[in-house]
Amino acid sequence: MIYLYTDGSSRGNPGPGGYGAILRFGQHEKELTQGFRLTTNNRMELLAVIVGLEAINRPELPITVVTDSKYVVDSVEKKWVFGWLTKPDFGKKANEDLWRRFVKVYKQRTVQFRWVRGHNGHPENERCDQLAVRSATQGPLLTDEGYELIEARRG
Repeated sequence: MIYLYTDGSSRGNPGPGGYGAILRFGQHEKELTQGFRLTTNNRMELLAVIVGLEAINRPELPITVVTDSKYVVDSVEKKWVFGWLTKPDFGKKANEDLWRRFVKVYKQRTVQFRWVRGHNGHPENERCDQLAVRSATQGPLLTDEGYELIEARRG
């Protein structure tokens, strides 16, 4: 079993943001993190899961994603995202670019989700939060092209 712990953060919503993820397989552990100059909390929560899943080079192994994001857990576990994909107006859905990326990697793996309460002393969740906040506040900050492109179209 591979464990993927994730968290996302934004300093303002929208604002500078970041994600943190920890991959654990047996005794092996890897931390992943990145910051973005303008994004949202939900995008960072989802991106943490995507980047973590994409980093797994043994897709045949089962994966448990542990996250404090109800947005991500409910969207997948209640199958909302799979319904969204069938709708002609899916392109208008928030974070459509990331949901498409998520579904692509999700379908190639066996994934289950476990929700944990954030900021409640869960060691891996607390560490992911630290990674996300550090990346959001200290950078380097990349451009969240999906978010900024959508905002430019609206504006």
